[in-house]
Amino acid sequence: MSEVLLQITSGRGPVECAWVVARLVDTILADVRLTGLEAEMIEKEDGSQKGTLLSALIHLAGERCEAFIAGYEGTVQWIGKSAFRHGHKRNNWFVGVRRLSIPKTESFHDRDVRIDTMRASGPGGQHVNTTDSSVRALHLPTGLVAIARDERSQMANRKMALERLAILVARDEQRKQNKARQTRWDAHNELVRGNPVRVYEGQAFKLVHN
Repeated sequence: MSEVLLQITSGRGPVECAWVVARLVDTILADVRLTGLEAEMIEKEDGSQKGTLLSALIHLAGERCEAFIAGYEGTVQWIGKSAFRHGHKRNNWFVGVRRLSIPKTESFHDRDVRIDTMRASGPGGQHVNTTDSSVRALHLPTGLVAIARDERSQMANRKMALERLAILVARDEQRKQNKARQTRWDAHNELVRGNPVRVYEGQAFKLVHN
């Protein structure tokens, strides 16, 4: 089953563009229900006025995701008079729809970890640790490594190494999520006007070209 993230953005445009984003999100979700795809709005940024959205992020899943997205991806134009600034002369407003990759989520499971034991080194004397009690834990999906040699027993060091590795994996996952959010943020400023894939008109948001 295919999965994809679909971002609808006003491109940091005025409130009219945020109104178009909200209407387009409603249209997309309505179309999704007709196609049998699964859709969930997982993120949205409200606009300054009621009923407006600066951006929205929709998760789509299903066998016909690619065909569905092809009909929306690109620049969408709305032709109409502003409902927020009466007398405003502008009639053409543009928003963007783009596909975003789904960041891989690295779940932490013991089966994904390789445990190696190492001979611990110590300061010498009768308390030196001469057993293979140091533990190196490698997270195979990410290549992250954690080592524990503080405890005298291998079992205690294994537990500590796994705890440290789990923290490293969680931090790496957070870093990936932050990077994905930054990518979505940057996309707000990349709206290309012209050559719309769809054109809507009027307050009824009637499709006049696709």
